[in-house]
Amino acid sequence: MAIQEPLRTVIQSHEVMHALLGPLHSTNTVVQSTAALTVAATACDVEARTELRTCGGLEPLVELLHSKNDEVQRHASWAVMVCASDELTAVELCRLGALDILEEINLSVSRKNKFSEAAYNKLLNNNLSLKYSQTGYLSSSNIISDGFYDYGRINPGTKLLPLKGLCLQELNDQRAILLVNSKSDISPPPSMEDKSSDVGYGRSISSSSSLRRASKEKNTAGFGSPTEEKSEPTSGRNTVLSRGAAKEKGSRKGRGKKEEEKVKEEEEVLAVPKLTEGSPDKEWFPPLDPDFCVYVYEVTKSILPIINIKDQIESLAKYVADKMGGKIPKEKLSDFSWELHISELKFQLKSNVVPIGYIKKGIFYHRALLFKALADKIGVGCSLVRGEYSRAWNEVKLLNEARKGIIGNLPPPEEYIVDLMFHPGALLKLRSKEADLYRFL
Repeated sequence: MAIQEPLRTVIQSHEVMHALLGPLHSTNTVVQSTAALTVAATACDVEARTELRTCGGLEPLVELLHSKNDEVQRHASWAVMVCASDELTAVELCRLGALDILEEINLSVSRKNKFSEAAYNKLLNNNLSLKYSQTGYLSSSNIISDGFYDYGRINPGTKLLPLKGLCLQELNDQRAILLVNSKSDISPPPSMEDKSSDVGYGRSISSSSSLRRASKEKNTAGFGSPTEEKSEPTSGRNTVLSRGAAKEKGSRKGRGKKEEEKVKEEEEVLAVPKLTEGSPDKEWFPPLDPDFCVYVYEVTKSILPIINIKDQIESLAKYVADKMGGKIPKEKLSDFSWELHISELKFQLKSNVVPIGYIKKGIFYHRALLFKALADKIGVGCSLVRGEYSRAWNEVKLLNEARKGIIGNLPPPEEYIVDLMFHPGALLKLRSKEADLYRFL
């Protein structure tokens, strides 16, 4: 019945997901198998999957993956594959351990099946942060969206904390976690020079040009709620001006007013750490990245209109390199002090999570992530591959220009690696000596 969409809609309108809770908890394997199959047949749209998630149906479904009965396990894998079609449900399934169970199943020759493999891949494709950390690869169809973060390589079976948990961790000396976030509460800049207001992590920062611009804006955001803006102290230049104003006012109204201003400033300073700790009863937002918002605006305006895809790739590569410290000669690579720059950013932000737009001295894996994130924004297909020793690169596919316009029997597109470091914009044939030197040496 669920194959026919009108009937499926009627079935869903009778709260079928709530009705399936009992059968999913059954100890009878026939009932379990049929219930899982019914979930796979009816959870074909967002509303049905949301209902299943909110009514607590995902937990018993994930438990069925442990079943020793092949049919139950196969139908449960099928249902998980269908439910993983939207990101929220996929993330919840991962939190419940579905990915770990499916990974264990797929390592077994006797238990592995096409449904378990498809479900595993579907979960990863809707949780790209985890996929990139586990596999080190994102294809051109894996579109990076806001909230994506690169934690670094993790071993199979290792739990990856959600972004909020990572943001609220104490500062450590481990590799910085890179965040992609183009969400902003402000409109795009009307010109290249008029950039978005910047925001800190609940602290005042003045180390980079983007952070210095924060002092000119009233908008603030960070780990705490936006309703806490009033307790946020202004940064840099504004702080000096406010103290000057307070001094001038105090000279007119006496010492009592000056002492009152001093007490107020002390209270504001004491309130800062509370912003970064986050409050459990207030909504949390990921850190904003005004510079990355500007990057998206600029490439959309200047690179998206370019007709030739090869020219688009070359222009974007030069743009990314320019934002990340420019061209780096191979012989001077060891002198490029990107580690110090990243450490300073972590210290100033008081966080292990660094938005990608804040980085002005980037190495291979910083540039490759920025290239992929911007390419996805303007529809330029490319993959992201993690290598060893801080290496990462982007691969693109292009048709041979000499064959352009020829009809029929076209050869497959040629694969290239985009040079973002030594000769920004150069395209290196994938299996050439130059490409190997870029990836491995």
